[in-house]
Amino acid sequence: MARRATPILTRLLGSTRSVTYMPRPGDGAPRAVTLIPGDGIGPLVTGAVEQVMEAIHAPVYFERYEIHGDMKKVPQEAMDSIKKNKVCLKGGLITPVGGGVSSLNVQLRKELDLYASLVHCCNYPGLPTRHDNVDIVVIRENTEGEYSGLEHEVVPGVVESLKVITKFCSERIAQYAFEYAYLNNRKKVTAVHKANIMKLADGLFLESCREVATKYPSIKYNEIIVDNCCMQLVAKPEQFDVMVTPNLYGNLVANTAAGIAGGTGVMPGGNVGADHAVFEQGASAGNVGNMKVLEQKKANPVALLLSSAMMLRHLQFPSFADRLETAVKRVISEGKYRTKDVGGDSSTQEVVDAVLGALD
Repeated sequence: MARRATPILTRLLGSTRSVTYMPRPGDGAPRAVTLIPGDGIGPLVTGAVEQVMEAIHAPVYFERYEIHGDMKKVPQEAMDSIKKNKVCLKGGLITPVGGGVSSLNVQLRKELDLYASLVHCCNYPGLPTRHDNVDIVVIRENTEGEYSGLEHEVVPGVVESLKVITKFCSERIAQYAFEYAYLNNRKKVTAVHKANIMKLADGLFLESCREVATKYPSIKYNEIIVDNCCMQLVAKPEQFDVMVTPNLYGNLVANTAAGIAGGTGVMPGGNVGADHAVFEQGASAGNVGNMKVLEQKKANPVALLLSSAMMLRHLQFPSFADRLETAVKRVISEGKYRTKDVGGDSSTQEVVDAVLGALD
């Protein structure tokens, strides 16, 4: 009897059934999303997302705005669209180096108060990397720190740049990080800092993190100095879970973690505040303006496709997000269609076609 029960039990445990999801009346109404194709490879990868969204009949439609990084400011009609729709999908915007042109990316974050940047850096089956078991979420404060833009020339040849840290912004990014960990069954939050040198600024950030940590006794909390953090990331990245950082450190940590886990071309991300969310490639590391990739039409669309799956979940369309994400991961796992940055030679369109073919 026991021998007969074993395969029956195995079939029962191994069987799959759909997750019961009860939408609210009206949840299926199409949602408007502001689309900013951006610069360089941006139009190529946002075009990939549009193709897949159309193929899965996702209940979203795009309001497109042509914005480029060399503009002095984000056009008001585009900003109004984001404020109305609450959600935006964005390709990369190039920030000119020097010359007094401010970053439109920073403008968006500040005007919309997108105070939390989230980048998910993890291994994907079928994509070989130096380290296994990497599954890191980097949550970065997005509105202050070295990105405050408060710089001036004191006297000729001497420039002063101010780093601003406030308790209000530090507490809310810490709260978001712990809340994310709690809602996603994450076990540990690590605060990244340089409080051994910047005792007041980073000290205030740590103080805020510690206060919030006391409200979540089931989540382990620890701290690490940013230079040691970078060394530990490249040596033992599997030790990290959720990382919460001030602005500049988060940019460096997210790009480092992305490179370890498979590259910036496959890491999704987004920026969120109380009222608005902007989804984009999680870590860019300067590939937005890679003209050779653009000319060959071989930009990797995976990161933005996965970011758009995050967007669909944010919009309360989980089944569409699951279909898209499953198809993308299937293409990665099979390994037949990959762009050059992840060891292949496929074009953007070939990867998109493979994803379309992998849709359930």
